[in-house]
Amino acid sequence: MNSTTTAPIADLTASIAADYTSDTIIILGKGPSADSVSHRVFEHSLVIGINDAERIQATDVTIFHEDWVADSLKDDGLRSKAYITSIDFEAPGHTVVNLPYKSLSNDQEDIMLSRFQNRDEIVIEEAMFLTGLEVARKVADHKGKTQTVYMVGFDFTPAEGNARAANTQFTPQLTSHRKAGIELQQYILRNALYVLEDSNLEVHHVGTHEFSNLTAEALNEKFQVSVKEQTALTEPDHEVEVPPVEITAEITTNHFGDLDRLEQLVRAAHAAGADWVKVQKRDVEHFYTAEQLAAPYKSPFGTTFGDYRHQLELDKDGFKFLDELTKDLGIKWFASVLDKPSFEWMAEELDIPLVKLPSTISRKKDYLEYVAQNYAGSLVISTGMTDKDYEEWLLDTFTNQDTLYLLHCNSAYPTPDEHTNIGVVRRYAQLAEEQAAKPGPRIVPGYSSHDFGWMASALAVAAGAGMVEKHVKLGNTEWAHFDAVAVDLATEAFKEYVENVRKAQVHVGSTEKKITASEHHKY
Repeated sequence: MNSTTTAPIADLTASIAADYTSDTIIILGKGPSADSVSHRVFEHSLVIGINDAERIQATDVTIFHEDWVADSLKDDGLRSKAYITSIDFEAPGHTVVNLPYKSLSNDQEDIMLSRFQNRDEIVIEEAMFLTGLEVARKVADHKGKTQTVYMVGFDFTPAEGNARAANTQFTPQLTSHRKAGIELQQYILRNALYVLEDSNLEVHHVGTHEFSNLTAEALNEKFQVSVKEQTALTEPDHEVEVPPVEITAEITTNHFGDLDRLEQLVRAAHAAGADWVKVQKRDVEHFYTAEQLAAPYKSPFGTTFGDYRHQLELDKDGFKFLDELTKDLGIKWFASVLDKPSFEWMAEELDIPLVKLPSTISRKKDYLEYVAQNYAGSLVISTGMTDKDYEEWLLDTFTNQDTLYLLHCNSAYPTPDEHTNIGVVRRYAQLAEEQAAKPGPRIVPGYSSHDFGWMASALAVAAGAGMVEKHVKLGNTEWAHFDAVAVDLATEAFKEYVENVRKAQVHVGSTEKKITASEHHKY
C-alpha cells in the first residue's frame, strides 16, 4: 500500500500551479445550492473542497480540521489528491499538509481578517473558505497571473441542510452555537471579498445573497451547460416521488385597487415560487348594508367604510390586467367570488380558471347552491367557521363540478397553534380517496393558513394537502384587511414559506416502502 506523502504548504501550492493549465479555481462548500451546479463546471478547474465536500465532487485539495470529517472521507473513499488538515490523518497515496488550526472565539474576527490581509502564514481558519482563498492566492502568486475563483455551496443557511450527496451520518447535529458560527461566516466572507478587490483573485460568490454576483444557473451558462442539463439538476431524482402541492399567494385586497401595487405583489409571489395568486371580488353595494357602508372608517381613501371598500375592488379592466400579467409571467390566478352579482359577470365575461367560495360566505347557502347549480368548473372551498355537518352538505350539494379543492382552515386571524387542527386535512385526504371510486367531482384536500409561519402548512402537506394558501401583503399598513397574518412580500418570509412547503413535499415522498439509492448497511 502506498504511504502518505507529507509536504509543506509552499511545495503543494507550487506543485498545483505547475500542474494546472486552467486559471479557474472552484472553492466548494456543502450548501444545497451545490446540487444545482453541473459537474462540467468542475472539469479542468482546480477544485478546493471544504470539510467532506469531496462527497459532492472529487477535489484537488480538501481542507478540514475535525475528526468527523476524517471519518466521512474514509467512509466514502478518498476523492482528493491532497489534504490540508490540523489532525493526524493517514491518506495512503495522497499528499497531506499539516497546518495549525485557529478557532474563532472571543470576538476574534478582526484578528482572523488581519491574518488574511497580512498573509504572513497560512493556517486553517474556522472560516475555512479563508484558507481556501489563501491557497488560491498562493497559486496565483506562483502563476504570476490573476485566477478566477467561484465559491460554490456557501449558502450560510444551516437549517436547510447540505447538498444531497453531502448528507451523511457523520455530519454533526446542528446546535445553536454551530448555527451562529455559520451565520457569522457570511459577514467574514463579505469582508474578505472587499479585501480581495484589485488582488490577483477575481472572486465570484455563487448564490442569492446581496454579495453574490452569480446564481448557479448563471455559472452553468458560463460553462455552456445546456438548458436540458440544468433542468435535470434542479428536478428531483427520477426515483424520488414528490406529491404535487399547489401553493397559493392569497393577495385578498392588499393591492388596494392599485394596479402598480398588484403587479408588484404578483411578480414577488411568482419570484418566490407560488403556483397561484388569488384576489377577491365582491359587489360592495350588494354585499354590505347601507348602514355598514356609511359607518365611519379611517383610511387613505375617505372617511367611511364604503369609501374604503369601494377603493379595494378591482373592476373589469383590473381583472383583465391581472389575467394578462399572470399569463406573461407563467403563474395562474383565481378569485374568491363573494356574491351572486360578482359571480354572474365573472363567470360570463371572464375566462376565470378557478373560483373560490371562502369561509366568509359559508352561511349564505342560497348563493352557494346557485353556484353549485350554475358552475361546472373547478371550485376552491374553505371550511373556516364550519363543522362536519357543513362538510356533508358540501359533498351533497356540489356534485356537478370537475374538481373540489376542499381547504381546511380556522378563521381566527391569527390562528393559535392549538387550533390549526391539521388532522382535518388528513380527514379530507380520506374523503378524497373515498370519492375517487364514486361519480362526481375529484376532491383535492388542502389548507388555508391563517397561522404564523410555515410549520402548519408543511404538516398539512404531510397530511395529504394538494393545495396550501398563505395570505400576503406588500409592506405594513395600519388599516389593511388581514394585515396581521399576511406575509410581507417585501421580505424573504414568503420565499421561506414556499421553500419549506417544497421541502415538506420531498420529505413526504412515496407511500411505497422500498430500498432507496442512499441506503447502505453500516456493518
